[in-house]
Amino acid sequence: MTGSEPRPAGPPPTAEPTLREILGGRGGAVDASVPVAAFVAAWLLADGLTAAHAVAWGAAAAVLAGVVVAGVRLAAGRRVGAVLFGLLGVAVAALVALRTGRAVDFFLVQLVTNAASALAWAVSIVVRWPLLGIIVGTALRQRTRWRRDPDLLRGYQRASWVWVGQYLVRLAVFLPLYFADAVVALGVARLVLTWPLIVLCVGLSWPALRTALPPGHPGLLHPQGVGDTPQGR
Repeated sequence: MTGSEPRPAGPPPTAEPTLREILGGRGGAVDASVPVAAFVAAWLLADGLTAAHAVAWGAAAAVLAGVVVAGVRLAAGRRVGAVLFGLLGVAVAALVALRTGRAVDFFLVQLVTNAASALAWAVSIVVRWPLLGIIVGTALRQRTRWRRDPDLLRGYQRASWVWVGQYLVRLAVFLPLYFADAVVALGVARLVLTWPLIVLCVGLSWPALRTALPPGHPGLLHPQGVGDTPQGR
């Protein structure tokens, strides 16, 4: 073989997955929207009944829709824990509305969880355990090795602020509608700000994370410990 002859090509490098690929599709967010749509639709159809009966119809429709979604997802092989957790959320929301007799309180659980999530994500950033890093690190089976990489840690912190913003946007929309007792508007807002907002959040998180990594950093799949030198850095 002469020096002018091309060398055999090695195996192609492994493409780095995006956050969208790591975190999964939008199926879970869509599933969460179905019971909400069922509740609002049944509540509207029962408009001629008393308020308590209309709420009861809406709650029953939401739980039934949640059971159907859970059955479909279990048949498709989705994890039992995730399916049951989603169904539990629907059941709790329905019980709250039944307890108070107010249709708008079906969304109270969502308000509380968004406020708690915004606080949890913000605190995780401040204490240098950003939740996005924990989630992605677990998905990639890295445990906590990403925390030993100051660049990845900074990137996960920066990208986690996007998720804090997601929850704050929902609260900014939901709270005025809740206090205005706007059930239909809340239902529409809940649908619009579920999977479309999550898709947008994931899309914005990726560049926020990648731009925090210096040139030559090997990426999410290869956290660098203290003292390691990425190629080309």
